[in-house]
Amino acid sequence: MRLWHERLITKLPRQQLLGQHRECCALRGNGWGKKHQTVNYVFDVSPYYLYGYHLLVMNEMERRGYHPNQIWYDKNYRGQKCASYSNLAIESLSVPIYSKHDADYLEECLTNLKGKGIDLSI
Repeated sequence: MRLWHERLITKLPRQQLLGQHRECCALRGNGWGKKHQTVNYVFDVSPYYLYGYHLLVMNEMERRGYHPNQIWYDKNYRGQKCASYSNLAIESLSVPIYSKHDADYLEECLTNLKGKGIDLSI
């Protein structure tokens, strides 16, 4: 489980980009609040932050010609097996969305990708 540094989203290979979409869907749904070492920071703020991050992923998918299910663009949607939010409050999001996505985290992500044989130029 990992949310890649948001600066990497537009550079991720297909497999990692689509995997990131699946990860966001899982975290927005029944995975919300289920602690995991690499994504615990996601639960420290409103789920709207994850929605905003997920939008970045889905917009990149569309830019590449993929078609994420449009229902995920609804900020209240949490998946077929999870009750939707009644009205998730809209938050003002910064860049990066998560403060965890700093220069050190970018390096950590790049190192992780290199370990998978993926060398991205940033």
